[in-house]
Amino acid sequence: MPAILSIIGKSGSGKTTLIEKLIPELKRRGHRIGTIKHTVHDIDLDTRGKDSWRHKAAGAESVMLAAPHGVSLVKSLREYELDDLVGYFDDLDLIITEGFKRGNRPKIEIFRTSVHREPLFSGGPDLIAMVTDSQAERDIPVFGLDDTAGLADLIEQNLISESGWNRQRQRKNTMG
Repeated sequence: MPAILSIIGKSGSGKTTLIEKLIPELKRRGHRIGTIKHTVHDIDLDTRGKDSWRHKAAGAESVMLAAPHGVSLVKSLREYELDDLVGYFDDLDLIITEGFKRGNRPKIEIFRTSVHREPLFSGGPDLIAMVTDSQAERDIPVFGLDDTAGLADLIEQNLISESGWNRQRQRKNTMG
């Protein structure tokens, strides 16, 4: 089972940008990374009129598109909890979620003073770090907006060091 980390923050705070910086840094260190984006907006993953769209329109609860470059899954509408989704990522070392601020997984909040006056959370048992340009003192580790390597160190040491190392070793052993 992969480690799970939620990147949280108010709208426009830089969550996606932070994730875009973290993924290559963690991959460079040998970790397999997946992401889950939480949204309250309707999503359209298929093109109207295509066969898979027609399958869904005909009433299929789930439709999977399988292609040489990847897989896409469209399931019937309902609110999914994070735990409902992680099974699709069992071959990875870390799942980074964007959102899921109400979940009980480790969270890193990004807060930029030029965008908002106050952070989303002031603390809590699941908030493990803050990425910010603020100079305010915190009871958790604080990283600058460009300290991707330091943040990756924290993630690696506290969330995926054990599971990532063991998973890589298991893959090597099964490959020969």
